Amino acid sequence: MTVIPYIEKRFTAASMGLIEAAGEVVEEYTAMDYKITVRQLYYQLVARDIVPNSQKSYKRLVSLIGDARMAGMISWEALEDRTRNVKGLQHWDHPQQVLRAARHSYRRDKWEGQPYMVEVWVEKEALASVVARTCQRLDVDYLSCRGYMSLSEMWAASQRFVEAIENGRQPVIIHLGDHDPSGIDMTRDIFDRLDLFVGYHISNETEVKRVALNMDQVEAYGPPPNPAKITDSRATGYIKQFGKVSWELDALPPNVLDAVISENVLAYRDESIYKEVVAREALELAAIDRAIKGIRI
Repeated sequence: MTVIPYIEKRFTAASMGLIEAAGEVVEEYTAMDYKITVRQLYYQLVARDIVPNSQKSYKRLVSLIGDARMAGMISWEALEDRTRNVKGLQHWDHPQQVLRAARHSYRRDKWEGQPYMVEVWVEKEALASVVARTCQRLDVDYLSCRGYMSLSEMWAASQRFVEAIENGRQPVIIHLGDHDPSGIDMTRDIFDRLDLFVGYHISNETEVKRVALNMDQVEAYGPPPNPAKITDSRATGYIKQFGKVSWELDALPPNVLDAVISENVLAYRDESIYKEVVAREALELAAIDRAIKGIRI
């Protein structure tokens, strides 16, 4: 990991203590081969009773972590911004690299022949990269809803699911969202709108399963509470059921999210069918290897 001091800065004892605590959290994520956002770092520190849960506290942490990185105390690669990324075309130094890359990217649909078509939907873009790693390992599609799903994307999803149903597969959405008035309601909204769109075309419904954040997980992992947004139009019903506090999905560690998603996705996978597809893929990869060895450039 890269640590480069660009500035000299003296920190108070309190600030040094917070930087060291933040560094320990960063090291935990790094050991699990995850990068962490400043917001996730903040919620981990709140959950450990190291910083108070307030907007002022969050802004202070953002500023302090920025200074600590500039002063060479926290690795530049350990923290990431998942909303701003440079994009461009990929380039190659030799044609052989393209063949090897093609071999590396070749894979069969591990859900080929399965009775279910599973997708994982997460409320927040900030957690997309965490969800992506799990879903790529399980070979299921994933989607960042960015709050309530847009009409266009909801309709597009319904068309995927109609096609799946017509091909004899049952669509399943694994949904993850905040435990707050809107976050809870988003699961209902997804089901209702998909039921409308899918039901218009075919007499079948999509299963929408909310797997996080739920009260049993709040009780098990103790994420830091936030005040429920009483200005939210859904607050009244939420407060009657859960009280005047809410919890954010970001506060759960990535290994917990990985375990929750994996357990729920694998519940829909027929292992015998899966193993047949994996074996077939292995034979095809071996054939590609033989073909690459026979090419002379």
